[in-house]
Amino acid sequence: MRRDRDEWIVGRMTTRTFVALPPAGALAVRLLGEGLSVARTQEQLRADTGEEFDIADFVEDLTALGFVARIDGRPLPDPEPPRASLPWLRPRHVRFALHPVFPVTVAVLLAAALVVLLLRPGLLPGYRDLLWSPHGSVVLLSGAAAGWTLLLAHELAHLVTARAAGVPGRMRLGTRLQFLVMQTDISGIELAPRRHRLTAYLSGIALNLTVASALVPVLAVTDPASAAHRLSAAALLLALMPLPFQLMVFTRTDVYFVLQDLTGCRDLYGDGLAYARYRYRRVLRVLRALRPGARAAEGDDPSARLPRHERRAVRVYSVVLVVGTALCLAFMAAVTLPLDIALLTRAVRGLSPGNTPAGYADSAAVLVTLGGVNVLWLVTKWRDHRARRHAKTVAHPRP
Repeated sequence: MRRDRDEWIVGRMTTRTFVALPPAGALAVRLLGEGLSVARTQEQLRADTGEEFDIADFVEDLTALGFVARIDGRPLPDPEPPRASLPWLRPRHVRFALHPVFPVTVAVLLAAALVVLLLRPGLLPGYRDLLWSPHGSVVLLSGAAAGWTLLLAHELAHLVTARAAGVPGRMRLGTRLQFLVMQTDISGIELAPRRHRLTAYLSGIALNLTVASALVPVLAVTDPASAAHRLSAAALLLALMPLPFQLMVFTRTDVYFVLQDLTGCRDLYGDGLAYARYRYRRVLRVLRALRPGARAAEGDDPSARLPRHERRAVRVYSVVLVVGTALCLAFMAAVTLPLDIALLTRAVRGLSPGNTPAGYADSAAVLVTLGGVNVLWLVTKWRDHRARRHAKTVAHPRP
């Protein structure tokens, strides 16, 4: 349990189920955990708060969440805990990851790299540095290998810092709109102190910045015509390329979780989506009301039940969510999808008779790399869709 503003975060690290409760609810959990009966807990709450609470219904909700071990001495079935990635990695092994010296080290490395680039701006790589080889297939395959390696390291940084805080964590593939991503579930970090939470959220970005900063001195001491210089420039760009994506908070990136924590919102994305749908339905009702004989019914504003500080953040975020999603999908329809289709079509044609061995290899590399990513996106999207449908069949009370 951890106090957070006017509420308490209560949960089980084993099952990674967490809810926000008012002080009376947290007190009820504590009293029940001390062995008081339902009736005795209800009496104690009445004496402490002067209000009447239905503890029997509250216990039913706690039971559905998996928070109750036994009733009247009868053990209840315990939900199977989610599997953790790298279960052999213990908090004591990585406790150093939460040491305050780490963010200072990242800041010093970044500042030093910026000073070097200011003194020698010619070292700053451009997009042409990604084309370090004349063979497109080599560039594509090496870029994919380096990109996925950096992505794995990025997610490992989240996992390590969360594990240092005692959170199991699990890495897996996921989708964000049209993007295939690797994501780390660090549910349970909500119970950690704020500094540890922010460290876990920002550790992936810190790793990318550290890799990029460490490569700047390599560029400064190597010959621009050397292979080491060209590869370092390409690696630096690959380390920095994911960072603009982190600003797309409408896709629940690392920066999104920082914003959610700093604004004190419980579910910024879910509440923002609900408010955007409410505004959409309201516009439809107004348009229908303009028709002769039609009447527009007002719906309930889902943000009205939120505290004032959450309400403002949710309403602003809903605008970012709608605009950002629309622009992202428009870019996919206008640029990404036509480009993928053109590349895949060209690769298929390259496999036709009459091509050179190098041409066959190049076409095969494009099909394996680009086609594989798209197939993996479809499979991951379908898996997540099935998981959401299964979750909807299980009734859980909303805290």
